Amino acid sequence: MSNVRVRFAPSPTGFLHVGGVRTALFCWLFARHHGGTFILRIEDTDQARSTPEAVELILDGLRWLGLDWDEGPYYQTRRFDLYKKGVEKLLADGNAYRCYCTPEELEAQRAHALAEKRVPKYDGRCRHLEHQPERPHTVRFAAPQEGVAVVHDLIRGDVTFDNAQLDDLIIARSDGTPTYNFTVVMDDADMGITHVIRGDDHLNNTPRQAALFKALGHELPQFAHLPMIHGPDKRKLSKRDGAASVTDYREEGMLPEALVNYLARLGWSHGDQEFFTVAELIQKFSLEAVGKSPAVFDRAKLLWLNAQHLKAADPIRIMRMVEERLVRDGIAIGADVADAFRRKVFAAACERSRTVPEMADMVASFYRDTVTIDPEAAKKGFKGEPLLVLDKVMEKLAGLPAFDQPTLEQAFQELMDETGQGLGKLAQPARTALTGRQVSPGIYEVLEILGKERALARLAAAKEWIRANPAG
Repeated sequence: MSNVRVRFAPSPTGFLHVGGVRTALFCWLFARHHGGTFILRIEDTDQARSTPEAVELILDGLRWLGLDWDEGPYYQTRRFDLYKKGVEKLLADGNAYRCYCTPEELEAQRAHALAEKRVPKYDGRCRHLEHQPERPHTVRFAAPQEGVAVVHDLIRGDVTFDNAQLDDLIIARSDGTPTYNFTVVMDDADMGITHVIRGDDHLNNTPRQAALFKALGHELPQFAHLPMIHGPDKRKLSKRDGAASVTDYREEGMLPEALVNYLARLGWSHGDQEFFTVAELIQKFSLEAVGKSPAVFDRAKLLWLNAQHLKAADPIRIMRMVEERLVRDGIAIGADVADAFRRKVFAAACERSRTVPEMADMVASFYRDTVTIDPEAAKKGFKGEPLLVLDKVMEKLAGLPAFDQPTLEQAFQELMDETGQGLGKLAQPARTALTGRQVSPGIYEVLEILGKERALARLAAAKEWIRANPAG
């Protein structure tokens, strides 16, 4: 397939939510798979609700996800001359007409149609009126009134619409500003869009837009309407279920490649494969593999995928992200942190973390000079005779010739043999003393990362804490 041109066309009236991102992603993957062009268009004709801040959120979100565009962003508010020419052409060709009906008259028509159990569409009473320049008016498209419109959808197959149910939609408001369905067609034709990939909530717009394409003398693009995303209750996705903004997921510590991977699997599949790199998605993506049924957002699956991508990521990149979190939490990070240290910390924590904030919480104690012991952790970690246990651990560690994991593991094995106690009885008090927490990376990893001097200092400080807090 050659000369593929697709567009993502968000309205900057709010945040970029997961449904919009999934649409952008499928457009982007389709373009990249076919070596085509991905165009970004900002549909900002709703000037009362569109904001520059929302535009920046969209651009930042796409950049963070790596969905780079080849053309644009184009702004509809800068293209009004094009739309005006389109309206004039339709009027000149007899494919549009001026409507002089007032809002009150339109409401009365609607109420009358509903009372008679008819489709509440405009009745076309202004179709054949002479132009009356002094009267306020809108411009309506003269839609086909008979027969059927058949739209071939690349996902759903042929979809048939009864033309008798279609309204003469307004293409220009009384102030001259164009409306959504009209500007979309004008832009898609002008930009040479070959494939319109969008959510199936736009499916009912398609016969109207197809008729406009034909009336304007343009070939139709191919259409592909993506299934909606539902929450676990099979209803419209709510923010609680995952309809958050891209910014929210970034703040939660999701990796962009993990979110891309997850959203690609919402409605599209490639066998049983779950984990994909971006390169694999580009290589394998096809509209033929997009399902017709709504996809269900599963937050647990997203977290699982994020954990897999954390493990596969470059350790230094992840640890710099972790350190940014730690700085935000008030922990000073020196400029002399070595990459070797970062790699050790990453290896210790990545198996136990699903997100960057979880990892930051897990490893914060490695970056602090001293440890604050959590009283709740102390209740469980310092049971029995913690002072005696810590004394034996300190004595054993102080005499070690090396402080690597194999040596540390051998030392604890000797302690278990000498005391008759299991690893848990020895390691848990030491873990709490070293990290202030009950949950941490493995005890040997913790000790190796801290080093002998810091480890012994923390164990000694914990003994003082226990004496000052005898209840534990």
